[in-house]
Amino acid sequence: MSYPDTYYSRTMGSGVESAAVSEDIETQVCVIGGGLAGVSTGMGLVERGINCVLVEAQQLGWGASGRNGGFVSPGFSQDALKLVRLLGEDHARRLYELTNRAVELIQQRIKGFEDSILEGQPGSLTASWFNDETGVKRYVEDMNRIFDEDLQFWPRQKVAEHYLTKRYFDGFLKPGTMRFQSLNYVLHLARLALAKGLQIFHHTPALQVTRKHDRWLVVTPSGSILTDHVVYACSGYIDSLQPQLSRATLPVATYVLLTQELGSSLEDAIRAPYAVSDNRFSSNYYRVVGNCRLLWGGRVSMFQPSQEKLAVLMLKDLLSVYPQLKGVQADVAWGGYMGYARHKMPQIGKLSAGAWYCQGFGGHGMATTTMGGELIASAIAQDDQGYQLFAPFGLDYVGKPFGPVIAQMAYWSYQLQDAFQVSRLNRKY
Repeated sequence: MSYPDTYYSRTMGSGVESAAVSEDIETQVCVIGGGLAGVSTGMGLVERGINCVLVEAQQLGWGASGRNGGFVSPGFSQDALKLVRLLGEDHARRLYELTNRAVELIQQRIKGFEDSILEGQPGSLTASWFNDETGVKRYVEDMNRIFDEDLQFWPRQKVAEHYLTKRYFDGFLKPGTMRFQSLNYVLHLARLALAKGLQIFHHTPALQVTRKHDRWLVVTPSGSILTDHVVYACSGYIDSLQPQLSRATLPVATYVLLTQELGSSLEDAIRAPYAVSDNRFSSNYYRVVGNCRLLWGGRVSMFQPSQEKLAVLMLKDLLSVYPQLKGVQADVAWGGYMGYARHKMPQIGKLSAGAWYCQGFGGHGMATTTMGGELIASAIAQDDQGYQLFAPFGLDYVGKPFGPVIAQMAYWSYQLQDAFQVSRLNRKY
């Protein structure tokens, strides 16, 4: 199956050649899933001298890893200051530091290949949708103090000079955020791993995983893999392969739009080089790519609408922030399923002897997938217990088969919370 029509598939470099499994194979580890979590795990294993086979039902980066917003920075989908309240400062700092190390590892892995992966100047602005200068300043101070961040407060006048919209108030700049051609990064990482001995098989869905004596047997349509360890890295595409993981995974459909070239009209709206997101529960995120185009992401829903309807919806969101861009045309819009957990944290751990999971990176996955892959690889190769830092975030039931309905209701509730917050803070000021 070819890649879906996205900005990333249109601008991707060379792919990774691979065939399907066609025989019975034995290995030390079999990783199921060829997104960033799976490829990062495979890379971490072969770097540590472990024989590893990776199977992917479609092609590398076919799912969420190859069609996201392309923001790379430390942190999690869950707010870092909430982690402090839940776990205490020490535990929260240790978790956050893992994502800092992951960003550093990504930077090492792309050296010499920056031109095909990095896009635009580093830095991302988080713009406040709410009239809450005190709250934004407090957030910046707490993040810098607790997590040694370098967030820079932007007063609303500065935000308005660079982003010409009435929707934003104050904000803060995160200077180190990278912007990626994310599909190219998946393929680049896979090539590095192949050179170190990782075996990759495309078009090889895992149909069944069963215990065979003291090992695991991964059954595929045209062959099998007998392995000491199996790592599930399927996230939003887990389906029913592993019931415990399936019950804990909410596949949430999210969307991205690529506009046609805006030319000089882009300066009527955006006059800074940074990527942008806002601080609502149901936020938008966007960045300029290519020749003055906007890559605009957001929304959550139960099921994916048609591409034509999706383009209309996303343009409506864009124009609600920048009405002066009326007349902008969509080039292509796409959706994809992200894997979310109820607690909005990655799910990284061990099901039973030799059975591991590395999933739930929806909303903040470019760096955390690298982190997860490293934790699982070091656990298997070196019996490292670092993954136990994620023990408080287990495999909570997400309400299947009603999970998508729950996701849609949650999204609507987030929109109501945003509206209430706007009303409350506007009255306050």
